[in-house]
Amino acid sequence: MATGERNTTRADTVPDDQVLVRVENVVKHFPVKAGGFVKHTVGQVHAVDDVSLIIERGKTLGLVGETGSGKSTLARCVAGLIPVTSGKVTLSGTEITKLSRRAMRPLRREVQMIFQDPYSSLNPRRRVGAIIGDPFSIHKTATGNERKRQVQELMERVGLNPEHFNRFPSEFSGGQRQRIGVARALALRPKLIIADEPVSALDVSIQAQILNLLGDLQSEFGLTYLFIAHDLEVVRHVSDKVAVMYLGRVGEAAPAEELYDRPRHPYTVALLSAAPAADPDSVLARQRIILTGDVPSPIDPPAGCRFHPRCPKAQEICGRVEPPLVPDNAPGADDVTGPAADAVPGGWAHVTACHFPVVPGEELASAGTAKGELV
Repeated sequence: MATGERNTTRADTVPDDQVLVRVENVVKHFPVKAGGFVKHTVGQVHAVDDVSLIIERGKTLGLVGETGSGKSTLARCVAGLIPVTSGKVTLSGTEITKLSRRAMRPLRREVQMIFQDPYSSLNPRRRVGAIIGDPFSIHKTATGNERKRQVQELMERVGLNPEHFNRFPSEFSGGQRQRIGVARALALRPKLIIADEPVSALDVSIQAQILNLLGDLQSEFGLTYLFIAHDLEVVRHVSDKVAVMYLGRVGEAAPAEELYDRPRHPYTVALLSAAPAADPDSVLARQRIILTGDVPSPIDPPAGCRFHPRCPKAQEICGRVEPPLVPDNAPGADDVTGPAADAVPGGWAHVTACHFPVVPGEELASAGTAKGELV
């Protein structure tokens, strides 16, 4: 791929029968309107810009990045909840981006979501049995006593007392409410579950219980997860592969341990330097990178690499040319061009979109402190 070209789809390393979700060059822009009675479009929010991903069956893809990076928007595009501006999303070999609501309805059983806030994602006026039983009613898969039996089985499977079938959400703790959300997502035995910050609103001890539950369910039912989170250690614990987003684009992606042990994008290095650690000695020995400046506006993103205004390694080319995602599979991989450089996160070993990726042992301070500082 020549430098500056759009990312194209190439995932020869993953057979099609192992791919559940294929995201190809997805773009999602939201119009910005102004005016009085008659409004007109004055700009576009570039929420997701030319993102390609692969999610393998039975695996977990972690998606990280700061607020506003486009993680949740991308997840809703994958779930078919919002239309894409361009590009396509394929689920189990079927492109869903152009399907009508009627055609999409059978496929909705295959994709479910677990939401961030267990207090606002459950209707406080409805009983738990009705909340968990809604998928059965909507898709007409079970009614009456059979539905009640299946709901109670789900409650027991996620660690809730089946006899609490008629209680309201307010009678449960935060962790129990999230278990209700998990049971609701599991009801139709989906192939893909999108977990959007599923534990960030919970206490640390409860987080571990929910994460262990999700892991057990994945092993038992062969589930595939798209796991969105800010907590890098949580993502490391649950994910097989991790993609890092910044301002609507994927900057780096790799198998989880590879990305955490040998990050190549300066933004990834900065994120990891800010992550809390249980070992005080490792915190003291770690290079802490403080990025100066603010995240650019998604309405008017910078040219070239979107991270360059805050990057301590930025050079003149970074402001002119968008770096493509290229694989780090051999010495000199930074110079790879042509079809061999085409890469899709998910079918990769380690891909990075950076003109000057970080090499093992490099300290970003030595690259220049005009835009980055150490503490």
